[in-house]
Amino acid sequence: METTSPQSTAPAAAGPDAEEARALAERAGRALEDADALEILRWAADTFGDRFCVTSSMEDAVVAHLASRVRPGVDVVFLDTGYHFPETIGTRDAVAVALDVNVLTLTPRQTVAEQDAEFGPRLHDRDPDRCCALRKVEVLERGLADYTAWATGLRRDESPTRANTPVVSWDARRGKVKVAPIARWTQRDVEEYVAEHGVLTNPLLQDGYASIGCAPCTRRVAEGEDARSGRWAGLGKTECGLHG
Repeated sequence: METTSPQSTAPAAAGPDAEEARALAERAGRALEDADALEILRWAADTFGDRFCVTSSMEDAVVAHLASRVRPGVDVVFLDTGYHFPETIGTRDAVAVALDVNVLTLTPRQTVAEQDAEFGPRLHDRDPDRCCALRKVEVLERGLADYTAWATGLRRDESPTRANTPVVSWDARRGKVKVAPIARWTQRDVEEYVAEHGVLTNPLLQDGYASIGCAPCTRRVAEGEDARSGRWAGLGKTECGLHG
């Protein structure tokens, strides 16, 4: 496993310019809407080569596992916010050993202690949007600098805010192609894939957590709640900013 701060420097080959990449994304979003996850990932890997990466929160290794089947050694980007559960860090380390992928750990510009010194302790309680911007969003934007396309594990069934997630889209904010190969999957599809292929999952999923983020901002979910309800509970916040 490679650890880098603040960003990976792996890809170097030139890719399509922004206009070409945007056009590719728009065409692929239509053409691949009914394609299976492997076909979507194969398109991305074949089209962008080393300028394609997978991002993972290490809630599970489903997308990393899928991507490794079509592009062994693919870069898997993990954002270490400094606030992760130990189980999440353990899952990252296990994925790096068990799968044919290159795990890249990216870190914020400031340690938690440095952030506390500048903004005060527990910024995540007082201004969670700023905390996420500093420890996730800015880190990802730097980390994706050398890539043209990135894959995420977003699914439409996770929450109302994700219900219209395209399988391939243009990430205008970053000027990248965004790939969501399992957007059409259900939770049952995920569970079946995990069982069939013995995919690594975060142990917290067996302890009442349905969506796993930073420890101070994540709680177990109650029966009947959607998977994202355990994130930033009571704060009127449902997304960290990585996905809009």
